[in-house]
Amino acid sequence: MNVTGHTRRPASIRDVATAAGVSYQTVSRVINGHPSVRPATRERVLAAIEELGFRRNATALALASGRTRTVTVLTANTTHYGYASILQGIEESARAASYAVGIGVLESAEDAAVAAEVQRAADAGGGIVVIAYDPAGVRALDAVPAGLPVVGVVETPASPPGGESPWVWTDDREAAYQATRHLLSLGHETVHYVAIPSSTRRTSARTSGWRQALKEAGAPEPRPVQSSWGPAGGHAAALELTRDPSVTAILCGNDDLALGVLRALHETGRAVPGEVSVAGFDDAPHSAFLTPSLTTVRLDFTGLGRAAFALLHGALEESAPVAPHPVSVPELVVRESSGPPPSGP
Repeated sequence: MNVTGHTRRPASIRDVATAAGVSYQTVSRVINGHPSVRPATRERVLAAIEELGFRRNATALALASGRTRTVTVLTANTTHYGYASILQGIEESARAASYAVGIGVLESAEDAAVAAEVQRAADAGGGIVVIAYDPAGVRALDAVPAGLPVVGVVETPASPPGGESPWVWTDDREAAYQATRHLLSLGHETVHYVAIPSSTRRTSARTSGWRQALKEAGAPEPRPVQSSWGPAGGHAAALELTRDPSVTAILCGNDDLALGVLRALHETGRAVPGEVSVAGFDDAPHSAFLTPSLTTVRLDFTGLGRAAFALLHGALEESAPVAPHPVSVPELVVRESSGPPPSGP
Protein backbone atom coordinates (compact mmCIF):
# COMPACT_ATOMS: atom_id res chain seq x y z
CA MET A 1 0.00 0.00 0.00
CA ASN A 2 1.38 3.46 -0.86
CA VAL A 3 1.14 6.72 1.10
CA THR A 4 -2.26 7.56 -0.40
CA GLY A 5 -3.73 4.39 1.06
CA HIS A 6 -4.17 2.70 -2.34
CA THR A 7 -2.77 -0.71 -3.13
CA ARG A 8 -0.14 -0.52 -5.84
CA ARG A 9 -0.59 -2.89 -8.77
CA PRO A 10 2.19 -5.48 -8.84
CA ALA A 11 4.66 -4.99 -11.64
CA SER A 12 3.94 -7.16 -14.66
CA ILE A 13 6.33 -8.69 -17.12
CA ARG A 14 5.25 -6.02 -19.62
CA ASP A 15 6.23 -3.30 -17.10
CA VAL A 16 9.68 -4.87 -16.94
CA ALA A 17 9.90 -4.90 -20.74
CA THR A 18 8.98 -1.20 -20.92
CA ALA A 19 11.47 -0.21 -18.22
CA ALA A 20 14.28 -2.19 -19.85
CA GLY A 21 13.44 -1.00 -23.38
CA VAL A 22 13.05 -4.52 -24.72
CA SER A 23 10.24 -6.75 -25.96
CA TYR A 24 7.97 -8.95 -23.88
CA GLN A 25 9.66 -11.99 -25.44
CA THR A 26 13.13 -10.80 -24.44
CA VAL A 27 12.06 -10.53 -20.80
CA SER A 28 10.63 -14.06 -21.07
CA ARG A 29 13.95 -15.30 -22.44
CA VAL A 30 15.84 -13.70 -19.56
CA ILE A 31 13.48 -15.31 -17.02
CA ASN A 32 13.95 -18.64 -18.81
CA GLY A 33 17.72 -18.28 -18.88
CA HIS A 34 17.71 -18.46 -22.68
CA PRO A 35 21.30 -18.30 -24.03
CA SER A 36 20.43 -16.09 -27.03
CA VAL A 37 20.12 -12.88 -24.93
CA ARG A 38 23.16 -10.58 -25.04
CA PRO A 39 24.84 -10.01 -21.65
CA ALA A 40 24.21 -6.25 -21.68
CA THR A 41 20.52 -6.79 -22.42
CA ARG A 42 20.25 -9.45 -19.73
CA GLU A 43 21.77 -7.09 -17.16
CA ARG A 44 19.35 -4.31 -18.17
CA VAL A 45 16.35 -6.62 -17.76
CA LEU A 46 17.56 -7.94 -14.41
CA ALA A 47 18.09 -4.36 -13.19
CA ALA A 48 14.52 -3.47 -14.21
CA ILE A 49 13.20 -6.54 -12.38
CA GLU A 50 15.05 -5.44 -9.22
CA GLU A 51 13.99 -1.79 -9.53
CA LEU A 52 10.30 -2.60 -10.05
CA GLY A 53 10.22 -5.28 -7.39
CA PHE A 54 8.89 -7.76 -9.94
CA ARG A 55 7.81 -11.03 -8.36
CA ARG A 56 7.01 -14.08 -10.40
CA ASN A 57 3.31 -14.84 -10.47
CA ALA A 58 1.92 -18.11 -11.78
CA THR A 59 2.60 -17.05 -15.34
CA ALA A 60 6.21 -16.15 -14.58
CA LEU A 61 6.74 -19.40 -12.71
CA ALA A 62 5.48 -21.30 -15.73
CA LEU A 63 7.92 -19.33 -17.87
CA ALA A 64 10.76 -20.16 -15.53
CA SER A 65 9.95 -23.86 -15.74
CA GLY A 66 9.65 -23.88 -19.49
CA ARG A 67 6.79 -22.06 -21.22
CA THR A 68 3.59 -20.29 -20.35
CA ARG A 69 0.98 -22.82 -21.40
CA THR A 70 -1.87 -20.33 -21.64
CA VAL A 71 -3.96 -19.10 -24.55
CA THR A 72 -6.46 -16.26 -24.34
CA VAL A 73 -9.20 -16.07 -26.97
CA LEU A 74 -10.61 -12.60 -27.62
CA THR A 75 -14.11 -12.68 -29.10
CA ALA A 76 -17.20 -10.50 -29.23
CA ASN A 77 -19.53 -13.50 -29.19
CA THR A 78 -19.53 -16.96 -27.62
CA THR A 79 -22.97 -18.25 -28.64
CA HIS A 80 -23.36 -17.96 -32.43
CA TYR A 81 -22.64 -21.27 -34.11
CA GLY A 82 -19.45 -20.24 -35.92
CA TYR A 83 -17.91 -18.49 -32.92
CA ALA A 84 -18.83 -21.30 -30.50
CA SER A 85 -17.47 -24.00 -32.82
CA ILE A 86 -14.18 -22.13 -33.25
CA LEU A 87 -13.88 -21.90 -29.46
CA GLN A 88 -14.54 -25.64 -29.24
CA GLY A 89 -11.74 -26.39 -31.71
CA ILE A 90 -9.27 -24.15 -29.90
CA GLU A 91 -10.10 -25.66 -26.51
CA GLU A 92 -9.87 -29.26 -27.72
CA SER A 93 -6.48 -28.72 -29.33
CA ALA A 94 -5.14 -26.68 -26.45
CA ARG A 95 -6.22 -29.29 -23.90
CA ALA A 96 -4.47 -32.00 -25.91
CA ALA A 97 -1.27 -29.93 -25.81
CA SER A 98 -1.64 -29.24 -22.04
CA TYR A 99 -2.48 -25.57 -22.55
CA ALA A 100 -5.10 -23.69 -20.53
CA VAL A 101 -7.60 -21.49 -22.39
CA GLY A 102 -9.11 -18.24 -21.15
CA ILE A 103 -11.75 -16.14 -22.89
CA GLY A 104 -11.82 -12.35 -23.05
CA VAL A 105 -15.20 -11.05 -24.21
CA LEU A 106 -15.06 -7.88 -26.31
CA GLU A 107 -18.20 -6.17 -25.02
CA SER A 108 -17.70 -3.04 -27.13
CA ALA A 109 -15.92 -1.98 -30.30
CA GLU A 110 -14.86 1.29 -28.68
CA ASP A 111 -11.09 1.73 -28.79
CA ALA A 112 -10.69 2.08 -25.02
CA ALA A 113 -12.70 -1.05 -24.25
CA VAL A 114 -10.84 -3.08 -26.88
CA ALA A 115 -7.45 -1.84 -25.65
CA ALA A 116 -8.30 -2.78 -22.06
CA GLU A 117 -9.28 -6.32 -23.03
CA VAL A 118 -6.17 -6.75 -25.17
CA GLN A 119 -4.04 -5.55 -22.25
CA ARG A 120 -5.64 -8.10 -19.91
CA ALA A 121 -4.91 -10.84 -22.43
CA ALA A 122 -1.31 -9.69 -22.79
CA ASP A 123 -0.82 -9.60 -19.02
CA ALA A 124 -2.05 -13.19 -18.78
CA GLY A 125 1.01 -14.30 -20.72
CA GLY A 126 1.12 -17.03 -23.35
CA GLY A 127 -0.52 -16.42 -26.70
CA ILE A 128 -3.66 -14.79 -28.06
CA VAL A 129 -6.25 -15.88 -30.61
CA VAL A 130 -8.60 -13.18 -31.89
CA ILE A 131 -11.88 -14.10 -33.60
CA ALA A 132 -12.11 -11.13 -35.96
CA TYR A 133 -15.55 -11.58 -37.51
CA ASP A 134 -16.84 -8.20 -36.33
CA PRO A 135 -15.56 -4.64 -35.77
CA ALA A 136 -14.53 -5.32 -32.15
CA GLY A 137 -12.52 -8.38 -33.19
CA VAL A 138 -10.85 -6.57 -36.06
CA ARG A 139 -9.81 -3.72 -33.77
CA ALA A 140 -8.54 -6.17 -31.16
CA LEU A 141 -6.39 -7.96 -33.73
CA ASP A 142 -4.90 -4.63 -34.81
CA ALA A 143 -4.32 -3.60 -31.17
CA VAL A 144 -2.24 -6.60 -30.07
CA PRO A 145 1.27 -5.24 -29.32
CA ALA A 146 4.14 -6.25 -31.55
CA GLY A 147 6.10 -9.16 -30.15
CA LEU A 148 3.16 -11.00 -28.63
CA PRO A 149 2.28 -14.35 -30.24
CA VAL A 150 -1.13 -13.88 -31.87
CA VAL A 151 -3.30 -15.59 -34.49
CA GLY A 152 -6.37 -14.06 -36.13
CA VAL A 153 -9.43 -16.02 -37.23
CA VAL A 154 -10.60 -13.74 -40.03
CA GLU A 155 -13.04 -13.39 -42.89
CA THR A 156 -11.75 -14.67 -46.21
CA PRO A 157 -9.02 -12.16 -47.24
CA ALA A 158 -9.45 -10.29 -50.51
CA SER A 159 -6.05 -11.68 -51.54
CA PRO A 160 -3.69 -14.22 -49.95
CA PRO A 161 -1.79 -12.58 -47.07
CA GLY A 162 1.94 -12.81 -46.57
CA GLY A 163 3.66 -14.77 -43.85
CA GLU A 164 3.61 -11.71 -41.59
CA SER A 165 -0.17 -12.14 -41.19
CA PRO A 166 -0.78 -15.16 -38.91
CA TRP A 167 -4.37 -15.78 -39.98
CA VAL A 168 -6.70 -18.69 -40.67
CA TRP A 169 -10.03 -18.55 -42.45
CA THR A 170 -12.71 -20.54 -44.25
CA ASP A 171 -13.25 -20.09 -47.99
CA ASP A 172 -16.53 -18.20 -47.74
CA ARG A 173 -16.29 -16.99 -51.32
CA GLU A 174 -16.22 -20.53 -52.71
CA ALA A 175 -19.00 -21.62 -50.36
CA ALA A 176 -21.36 -18.86 -51.49
CA TYR A 177 -20.43 -19.52 -55.11
CA GLN A 178 -21.34 -23.22 -54.75
CA ALA A 179 -24.69 -22.51 -53.10
CA THR A 180 -25.66 -19.91 -55.68
CA ARG A 181 -24.62 -22.16 -58.56
CA HIS A 182 -26.76 -24.94 -57.10
CA LEU A 183 -29.88 -22.75 -56.97
CA LEU A 184 -29.29 -21.43 -60.47
CA SER A 185 -28.80 -24.98 -61.79
CA LEU A 186 -32.33 -25.82 -60.63
CA GLY A 187 -33.69 -23.28 -63.10
CA HIS A 188 -34.14 -20.14 -60.99
CA GLU A 189 -33.77 -16.92 -62.95
CA THR A 190 -31.73 -15.36 -60.14
CA VAL A 191 -30.94 -15.78 -56.43
CA HIS A 192 -31.67 -13.17 -53.79
CA TYR A 193 -29.19 -12.82 -50.94
CA VAL A 194 -29.84 -12.06 -47.26
CA ALA A 195 -26.43 -11.02 -45.92
CA ILE A 196 -24.87 -11.23 -42.47
CA PRO A 197 -22.78 -8.22 -41.33
CA SER A 198 -19.24 -8.00 -42.69
CA SER A 199 -16.40 -7.24 -40.30
CA THR A 200 -14.18 -5.05 -42.44
CA ARG A 201 -14.98 -4.73 -46.10
CA ARG A 202 -17.75 -3.05 -48.02
CA THR A 203 -18.31 -6.37 -49.80
CA SER A 204 -17.85 -9.60 -47.86
CA ALA A 205 -16.42 -12.78 -49.35
CA ARG A 206 -19.84 -14.42 -49.18
CA THR A 207 -21.37 -11.56 -51.14
CA SER A 208 -18.52 -11.76 -53.67
CA GLY A 209 -19.05 -15.49 -54.22
CA TRP A 210 -22.81 -15.01 -54.72
CA ARG A 211 -22.18 -12.17 -57.15
CA GLN A 212 -19.58 -14.13 -59.11
CA ALA A 213 -21.97 -17.05 -59.67
CA LEU A 214 -24.71 -14.72 -60.89
CA LYS A 215 -22.31 -12.95 -63.25
CA GLU A 216 -21.02 -16.18 -64.78
CA ALA A 217 -24.58 -17.36 -65.37
CA GLY A 218 -25.66 -14.03 -66.87
CA ALA A 219 -28.34 -13.80 -64.18
CA PRO A 220 -29.78 -10.52 -62.89
CA GLU A 221 -28.12 -9.27 -59.68
CA PRO A 222 -30.68 -8.18 -57.09
CA ARG A 223 -29.69 -5.80 -54.33
CA PRO A 224 -28.49 -7.81 -51.29
CA VAL A 225 -30.65 -7.43 -48.19
CA GLN A 226 -28.32 -6.44 -45.34
CA SER A 227 -29.39 -8.22 -42.17
CA SER A 228 -28.13 -9.36 -38.77
CA TRP A 229 -26.81 -12.68 -37.44
CA GLY A 230 -30.00 -14.20 -36.07
CA PRO A 231 -33.44 -15.54 -37.05
CA ALA A 232 -35.22 -12.26 -36.37
CA GLY A 233 -33.14 -10.58 -39.07
CA GLY A 234 -33.93 -13.33 -41.56
CA HIS A 235 -37.63 -13.12 -40.73
CA ALA A 236 -37.71 -9.36 -41.37
CA ALA A 237 -35.73 -9.71 -44.61
CA ALA A 238 -38.02 -12.42 -45.98
CA LEU A 239 -41.15 -10.40 -45.20
CA GLU A 240 -39.65 -7.69 -47.38
CA LEU A 241 -38.67 -10.10 -50.16
CA THR A 242 -42.04 -11.88 -50.29
CA ARG A 243 -43.70 -8.66 -51.41
CA ASP A 244 -42.17 -9.47 -54.79
CA PRO A 245 -43.84 -12.55 -56.34
CA SER A 246 -40.90 -13.00 -58.73
CA VAL A 247 -38.60 -14.04 -55.84
CA THR A 248 -38.11 -17.81 -56.16
CA ALA A 249 -34.70 -18.44 -54.56
CA ILE A 250 -33.07 -17.02 -51.42
CA LEU A 251 -29.52 -17.60 -50.19
CA CYS A 252 -28.99 -16.75 -46.52
CA GLY A 253 -25.70 -15.63 -44.98
CA ASN A 254 -26.04 -18.24 -42.24
CA ASP A 255 -28.44 -20.97 -41.11
CA ASP A 256 -29.93 -18.84 -38.33
CA LEU A 257 -31.05 -16.29 -40.91
CA ALA A 258 -32.51 -19.14 -42.97
CA LEU A 259 -34.55 -20.23 -39.95
CA GLY A 260 -36.21 -16.81 -39.86
CA VAL A 261 -36.69 -16.81 -43.64
CA LEU A 262 -38.47 -20.17 -43.51
CA ARG A 263 -40.79 -18.89 -40.80
CA ALA A 264 -41.69 -15.76 -42.78
CA LEU A 265 -42.39 -17.80 -45.92
CA HIS A 266 -44.67 -20.07 -43.90
CA GLU A 267 -46.55 -17.07 -42.48
CA THR A 268 -47.06 -15.56 -45.94
CA GLY A 269 -48.20 -18.80 -47.52
CA ARG A 270 -45.18 -19.29 -49.79
CA ALA A 271 -44.39 -23.02 -50.06
CA VAL A 272 -40.78 -24.19 -49.69
CA PRO A 273 -39.43 -25.40 -52.05
CA GLY A 274 -42.55 -25.42 -54.28
CA GLU A 275 -42.65 -21.62 -54.64
CA VAL A 276 -39.41 -20.43 -53.06
CA SER A 277 -36.13 -22.31 -52.55
CA VAL A 278 -33.99 -21.47 -49.53
CA ALA A 279 -30.33 -22.23 -48.87
CA GLY A 280 -28.33 -21.48 -45.76
CA PHE A 281 -24.70 -21.29 -44.78
CA ASP A 282 -22.60 -23.16 -42.14
CA ASP A 283 -24.58 -26.44 -41.69
CA ALA A 284 -25.44 -25.74 -38.06
CA PRO A 285 -26.75 -28.80 -36.15
CA HIS A 286 -30.42 -27.78 -36.41
CA SER A 287 -30.30 -27.45 -40.21
CA ALA A 288 -30.99 -31.12 -40.90
CA PHE A 289 -34.02 -31.15 -38.59
CA LEU A 290 -36.02 -28.20 -39.88
CA THR A 291 -39.16 -28.74 -41.91
CA PRO A 292 -38.22 -28.76 -44.71
CA SER A 293 -34.62 -29.72 -43.92
CA LEU A 294 -32.25 -26.98 -45.01
CA THR A 295 -29.95 -27.02 -48.02
CA THR A 296 -26.74 -25.36 -46.83
CA VAL A 297 -22.96 -25.21 -47.19
CA ARG A 298 -20.91 -27.01 -44.57
CA LEU A 299 -17.96 -25.11 -43.11
CA ASP A 300 -15.59 -26.72 -40.62
CA PHE A 301 -15.47 -24.08 -37.87
CA THR A 302 -14.20 -26.57 -35.29
CA GLY A 303 -11.33 -27.41 -37.64
CA LEU A 304 -10.75 -23.69 -38.04
CA GLY A 305 -10.29 -23.39 -34.28
CA ARG A 306 -7.87 -26.31 -34.30
CA ALA A 307 -5.89 -24.69 -37.11
CA ALA A 308 -5.75 -21.40 -35.21
CA PHE A 309 -4.29 -23.12 -32.16
CA ALA A 310 -1.82 -25.10 -34.30
CA LEU A 311 -0.52 -21.86 -35.84
CA LEU A 312 -0.22 -20.22 -32.42
CA HIS A 313 1.30 -23.33 -30.84
CA GLY A 314 4.06 -23.30 -33.43
CA ALA A 315 4.92 -19.71 -32.50
CA LEU A 316 4.83 -20.40 -28.76
CA GLU A 317 6.97 -23.51 -29.04
CA GLU A 318 9.31 -21.81 -31.52
CA SER A 319 8.87 -24.67 -33.95
CA ALA A 320 8.81 -24.44 -37.72
CA PRO A 321 6.37 -21.70 -38.81
CA VAL A 322 3.03 -22.73 -40.29
CA ALA A 323 1.87 -20.62 -43.22
CA PRO A 324 -1.48 -18.82 -42.89
CA HIS A 325 -4.08 -20.67 -44.88
CA PRO A 326 -7.76 -21.37 -45.53
CA VAL A 327 -9.13 -24.38 -43.69
CA SER A 328 -10.98 -27.19 -45.50
CA VAL A 329 -13.05 -27.08 -48.68
CA PRO A 330 -16.71 -25.99 -48.34
CA GLU A 331 -19.20 -28.82 -48.92
CA LEU A 332 -22.62 -28.23 -50.43
CA VAL A 333 -25.28 -30.20 -48.53
CA VAL A 334 -28.46 -30.53 -50.60
CA ARG A 335 -31.63 -31.18 -48.60
CA GLU A 336 -35.37 -30.56 -48.95
CA SER A 337 -35.50 -26.75 -49.00
CA SER A 338 -34.22 -26.32 -52.57
CA GLY A 339 -35.94 -27.33 -55.78
CA PRO A 340 -36.98 -26.07 -59.21
CA PRO A 341 -38.93 -22.80 -59.49
CA PRO A 342 -42.72 -22.96 -59.97
CA SER A 343 -43.57 -23.86 -63.56
CA GLY A 344 -45.99 -21.00 -64.08
CA PRO A 345 -49.56 -19.86 -63.40
